[in-house]
Amino acid sequence: MQKKEIIWREILYQATEKGKFHFTQKELSQKYHFSLSTVFNALKIPRRIGAIEGKKGFFLKDTEKLLYLWATMRNLKKDILYKTNVKESVKEIEAKVPPGTIFGAYSAFFKKYKIAPADYDKVYVYVEKKSLSEIKKRFPFKKGYPNLIVILADPFLKNFGHFTPDCQTFVDIWNLDEWYSKEFLFTLKEKILKP
Repeated sequence: MQKKEIIWREILYQATEKGKFHFTQKELSQKYHFSLSTVFNALKIPRRIGAIEGKKGFFLKDTEKLLYLWATMRNLKKDILYKTNVKESVKEIEAKVPPGTIFGAYSAFFKKYKIAPADYDKVYVYVEKKSLSEIKKRFPFKKGYPNLIVILADPFLKNFGHFTPDCQTFVDIWNLDEWYSKEFLFTLKEKILKP
């Protein structure tokens, strides 16, 4: 994931899950140890489309615009480390992933809300590269329908807990083509953009 996406995630997470809409470039720079120019560049497009307003101190003016900007810019396939076919149910796969694995997409939604808007048959998880060998040991590569997809976790993702924050869950599902993705997106959008 690119640095600008990490910044967009932070802004969206703070706004949608913590109710914070005002930020400074300096606080984001310090929190992630990014240069001020990296933060400034990450805010160029959101500022241009009217998603954020202000310069050094700015506020998120249009959550939906920033969410869709990130969803459109995200290249999830580029971050996929491993795919395999597992002859078990999604619940069994989810139960067997190693400690430290972060659930994404449909599993993240289910883990957080304890319900699913539709049945799902794929498990998307995030791991750091050093943990990939443990995943491969537990789930050896098998040809066929890939129902376990492992994505590279950025170094800051673990700060959000055992599943991706809602904004990232939405963005990731937006980039998937399973027939049931629309059901999840519709429900998740209502939760993220609640008045």
